[in-house]
Amino acid sequence: MTINWSGVIPAITTSFNQDYSIDFAFFGEHCRWLADAGCLGLVPCGSLGESATLSTEEKIALIETALHAVGERVPIIPGIASLSTAEAVWLAQAAESAGCHGLMVLPPYVYSTDWREMKAHVEVVMRATNLPILLYNNPPAYKTDFLPEQIAELAQEHTNLVAIKESSSDVRRVTAIRALLGERLEILVGVDDEIVEGIQAGAAGWIAGLVNAFPRESIALFQLAKQVRAGQGDHAQLDALYSWFLPLLRMDTVPKFVQLIKLAQQMVGMGNARVRAPRLELHGAELENAHEIIRYALEHRPGLDIA
Repeated sequence: MTINWSGVIPAITTSFNQDYSIDFAFFGEHCRWLADAGCLGLVPCGSLGESATLSTEEKIALIETALHAVGERVPIIPGIASLSTAEAVWLAQAAESAGCHGLMVLPPYVYSTDWREMKAHVEVVMRATNLPILLYNNPPAYKTDFLPEQIAELAQEHTNLVAIKESSSDVRRVTAIRALLGERLEILVGVDDEIVEGIQAGAAGWIAGLVNAFPRESIALFQLAKQVRAGQGDHAQLDALYSWFLPLLRMDTVPKFVQLIKLAQQMVGMGNARVRAPRLELHGAELENAHEIIRYALEHRPGLDIA
């Protein structure tokens, strides 16, 4: 299955039962709900999927669940991250054997150092598979920053590197990568609250977070942004939808983004707020503030009529 990167691809959350085991039945239902809404692929086992709290066996079981649920309809592109390079290689090969369509490769969870070592890590993983690779650059979270010239170096040396999830929160990275590589790599926005700016700068797609609770609105926002960039869209309609959505999208950019997005899912009736330790569910003023933002958004939810 060929991956179409030019759309909305959720970094899907991992749902837990009351005993914090994985709720595989709901996870499959959630996969189908997102695919039904028009998402072009799914990324399980990413940061939003609480990958750092999952065992390798749980990751493979989640990947297999996603493949069984929607793998014939949309591509499954799991996150590949671990404490060690050897484990990342094992997971990449296991995902390929399971039938995944691509891989999102992250730097190591904990160890962050210089370009030579980070390049060596991702290169070993890329060489271990024949699948197309989406490189995940998220310096705020992983303290590793793949600079545009370093991304260009990797792209020139590895033909299976086909896309970059850019989460540096600097929209100028989109134009910098384009200046070096042209159309060689697909660039996907990985920070929810700069999706419109990223599309205007030339990004092709969106690895999205709030889509887990608001898929129709996410897809509508993406489509409007693409239309406006092409000179065919309604600027006022885009501005109105983005203004409504931004308080929610900003929830994707803070340390407790997992708790906030899962709370939003619970409030729209598509999931629960449970998270695995060391994360804890929101409480007190923090919880009330989040409730207020989500409640307001739901009370003023826009009607959608996007061509």
